[in-house]
Amino acid sequence: MKNSVDLCRSCNTILDSVIDFGKMPIANAFLQKKNFKDEYFFNLESTFCPSCKLFQLREQPNPKKLFHSNYAFFAETSKVMQKHFNNLSGELVGRFKLSKKELVIEIGNNDGGMVYYLNKKKYKCVGVDPSKNVSERAKSKGVLMINDFFNYKTSNKIKKDYGMAKYFLSANTLAHIPNINSVFEGVVNLLDKKGVFITEDPYLLDVFRKVSYDQIYDEHVFIFSINSMQRLCKKYNLEIIDVKKIPTAGGSMRYYIAHKGDYKINKNVSRYYKIEQKYQINQFSSMKRFKKNCEKSKNQLLDFLNKYSKNNLIVGYGSTSKSTTIFNYCNISVDQIKYLTDTTPTKINKFSPGSHIPIYDYKYFKNNLPDICILLAWNHATEIFNKERNLFSLNGKWMVHYPTA
Repeated sequence: MKNSVDLCRSCNTILDSVIDFGKMPIANAFLQKKNFKDEYFFNLESTFCPSCKLFQLREQPNPKKLFHSNYAFFAETSKVMQKHFNNLSGELVGRFKLSKKELVIEIGNNDGGMVYYLNKKKYKCVGVDPSKNVSERAKSKGVLMINDFFNYKTSNKIKKDYGMAKYFLSANTLAHIPNINSVFEGVVNLLDKKGVFITEDPYLLDVFRKVSYDQIYDEHVFIFSINSMQRLCKKYNLEIIDVKKIPTAGGSMRYYIAHKGDYKINKNVSRYYKIEQKYQINQFSSMKRFKKNCEKSKNQLLDFLNKYSKNNLIVGYGSTSKSTTIFNYCNISVDQIKYLTDTTPTKINKFSPGSHIPIYDYKYFKNNLPDICILLAWNHATEIFNKERNLFSLNGKWMVHYPTA
């Protein structure tokens, strides 16, 4: 089952097409050879709403195909992300003076998230995640979990069982939920007076400037700008009270949102909004430039692979969701990239979605070092370069697919 729309998911305006990436498998659906013939595909097309300025997918597979009992990503595998989650949980205690009586809810907390660190310090918190395997992992760490999709219906259950929330947290999750109106209805339903909703997701300006089209895949039904987030908030009598630019997920924006009039608005909001205006990212002319830059990036990568794959062993480092978009949009095969290496158990000894490139563990990588590594997990570049400085980096060369870092 697929969810395809011609009208904006937020305001029902007719959508403008930006770029059609063609047939695409589910980004995290790593598979065995015996399942090749039954592989699921949908059409990946990005669109733009001229009214509320939301950059979004036209078609998304049913969310139950994306978030389930075998979800492939575990956040605990990244030390950088764990430090990030710990720091943000600490901000609630430091900046917002969180008390032990106030409820914190995190949407999409995966195998722990920020509430894991708050729970360790005996704060009152609840995690909400629809994927059973990561939800069970969070439970095993002591986190109180609700294994479900967050929406208005779920918010009523939370309110009945736990009361109103002082703080809502979300890291790289809000962009995943197609029924965005129900999410905001649920937040408003639960958010207490002087409550704050803190959410962060990949930022549209970064995607455009880096030409990181690999941020566009089935899970990322939206890529927000401050402009589009402001318009969403206004519908629900909410407002952005502060923003913070952060490096996670290849470039994200963190939004601090509250009931209208509850807090003084930080100057950061207008400052970053003016930057968006300068780059005109909420105009369709920028969408057309992005499309041309995606085509340019595709051709650059193919030229590179065709030139160097004849006499060099090229592999991909990090079998990421993002790489699914790259491989299938560029029609890359095992003839150009011989294998992928990853440390996630659910991916090892399987094949990449659509392109069917084999995935091997890190031990195999160490014993079969390539000449060139395509850094697919480029948003974790610092962590990976530190790990490889005494092994691959001594003799091999790195490459990333987008023109600018």
